Amino acid sequence: MPGPYEDRIKELLGRMTPEEKVGQLQQLSWNGDTGPGGGQTERAEASARAGLLGSVLNIHGAAHTNALQRIAVEESRLGIPLLFGLDVIHGYWTTFPIPLAQAASFDPETARRDAEVSAKEARSQGVRWTFSPMMDVSHEPRWGRIAEGNGEDPYLTSAFAAAKVRGYQGPADGGELADDGRIAACAKHFVAYGGAEGGRDYNTVDVSEQRLRNLYLPPFRAAVEAGVATVMAAFNTVSGVPAHGNPHTMNDVLKTEWGFDGFVVSDYTGVEELIAHGYAEDGADAARLALNAGLDMEMVSTHVVDHGRELLAQGRITMDRVDDAVARILQLKFALGLFENPYADESAEITEPTPGTRAVSRAVAARSMVLLKNEGGSLPLSPSGTGAGSVAVVGPLAESADLHGTWGGPGAHRFPSVSVLDGVRAAAPDRTVTHAGGDVGEAVAAASAADFTVIVVGEESRLSGEACSRSDIGLPAGQEELIEAVAATGKPYAVVLFNGRPLAFGAWLDTAPAVLEAWHPGIEAGHAVADVLFGRVNPGGKLPVTFPRSVGQVPIYYNHEITGRPYDPETPDEHFRSRYLDLPEGPRLPFGHGLSYTSFTVSEPRLSRETVGATALLDGGATVEVTVTLTNTGDRTGDEVVQLYVHDVVASITQPVRKLRGFERVTLAPGASTTVTLRLGADDLGFWTNDRSGTFTVEPGRFDLYTGTSSETESRGTLWVVPD
Repeated sequence: MPGPYEDRIKELLGRMTPEEKVGQLQQLSWNGDTGPGGGQTERAEASARAGLLGSVLNIHGAAHTNALQRIAVEESRLGIPLLFGLDVIHGYWTTFPIPLAQAASFDPETARRDAEVSAKEARSQGVRWTFSPMMDVSHEPRWGRIAEGNGEDPYLTSAFAAAKVRGYQGPADGGELADDGRIAACAKHFVAYGGAEGGRDYNTVDVSEQRLRNLYLPPFRAAVEAGVATVMAAFNTVSGVPAHGNPHTMNDVLKTEWGFDGFVVSDYTGVEELIAHGYAEDGADAARLALNAGLDMEMVSTHVVDHGRELLAQGRITMDRVDDAVARILQLKFALGLFENPYADESAEITEPTPGTRAVSRAVAARSMVLLKNEGGSLPLSPSGTGAGSVAVVGPLAESADLHGTWGGPGAHRFPSVSVLDGVRAAAPDRTVTHAGGDVGEAVAAASAADFTVIVVGEESRLSGEACSRSDIGLPAGQEELIEAVAATGKPYAVVLFNGRPLAFGAWLDTAPAVLEAWHPGIEAGHAVADVLFGRVNPGGKLPVTFPRSVGQVPIYYNHEITGRPYDPETPDEHFRSRYLDLPEGPRLPFGHGLSYTSFTVSEPRLSRETVGATALLDGGATVEVTVTLTNTGDRTGDEVVQLYVHDVVASITQPVRKLRGFERVTLAPGASTTVTLRLGADDLGFWTNDRSGTFTVEPGRFDLYTGTSSETESRGTLWVVPD
């Protein structure tokens, strides 16, 4: 495989035995597993000493990684260094908000800042590779891993995926991978994992080629274009073929069509699971199918290394395929500088968050929060002076110090989150702050005695993430009753939500004066919440996912395709329409929704041209600029997110009613205005057809362009794409 280290790789391959080559394709797990089964510490040491191991996951700490690395480098025949990987999803020591929360910022810079801090901390601990970012677009709030991704939209997810890759790795050419503070990223899970039936983790995904290419694949392509070093295969099937043995996705699309020159790693025991899928007869067959489909490294299960020599002798795999896989792995090891500098500097090891990294996490957390409701200007509170004299902080999560969220990293186990109670006390030192937990009677008493109550409810961290699917996505038992009981006191209050997925709310949402979606915000959770409650930060986040009225509406998402009998709000009682008899039409809260403590207006869109040629778009790179004027009409400096949606009105494949194709978060002082210009090109106006060869087209016709501050905006301009 050609690359910047081609000569060195070729020379090393020439010295390797078949067993040593196959050994490079194996990753074993140290103690502290992330999946089923026991640790592989003893086998890892023996394999490293024999030169029959490529990578180890779940080992960290400079002394620990150095000790194992010395075995590989100093005791094996060829001294090929090991690659140490770890799930650094949204923080190492310094935990940041979960990725779903970061997407709510509508600011990819938040993901880049997380990745930069995380990479520096992880690399100092001997970790050179993270299994992040996860870019699985999902319409399934029941699926626990929706917390790890960026929501339901491929365009938004693509922007965040690319930003996080750059944060971990630096420039797309990989030229900074050997630098201190950089680690290799891994785009996962390839592909369509977020489409699991029923939201049950690891489940079946039956998907058309056009939906695969238009919905699930774009974020991975964005990551590849950003230079992502590795890709991880998904647990699910893709239209009947398990992703770990799928040559169409791994070979045809990823490696051939996109020219991806990194390597593909399995997920935890994913090769072995080809047997459970009923796709492989036994371990040898699983190894054959996975390697020939384009997989390069096997995580935890050991079928490739156990059967590789036999498969080569039988001609069931070729040495060319093995050499290609080994070359891809060696190329990353060279790029990371492992051959020149295999050990972590124990004197420079980072062992805890710093005030600086905590400040970054706090800022990102506040920037990611979404103000769902704020009737009558209930928020912000004043920390001193006029306003609420006493504040009660109540609810089952009011004093929680576990607000890191799923996959919080090593830091989640060592460094507690700041609780909301502590955050409020620190933000309002002149106020009387009282507390009651989840007991309804105690919460009511505290609220009755206070001038204002902050009700803190939602999901604990353990309720979202891998293998944490929920059939009921309402608030956990007793929490709605607590909200209603506090509301019945007649005293002012606000609700703060912690959760790792969209929730289905009860009737309490209709009467709550103020509701703040805080997600799982990370190590500085309580301080960030207080920053928003007391107005130190004016919230500007937007929902990256649709919130349903009921779990029975799922899947519900903004960029759905139109039907032959769509619901018509002008005739809401018409029977033969696509609707539910027992629910109002539409979501409880739409994609892109989010309020501020100030107010904004957005002008009608202005187009740089009214027509553009289809060929000029596809071949000539023609673009259309869409411009709006944004004005802060309130009395506070604040943020607004201008959003641009496209609808291809008539096409050869039915198109979404609208799809996000541009956004910009803007900060404006009171009374200030600014011009926001968003550009559309072929990628924004075209789509992938339903053939497996990968045909992208822009068809002539009318395009409605919607601009505003949520996916439900009605402000519209019209563009015509014409034959040329």
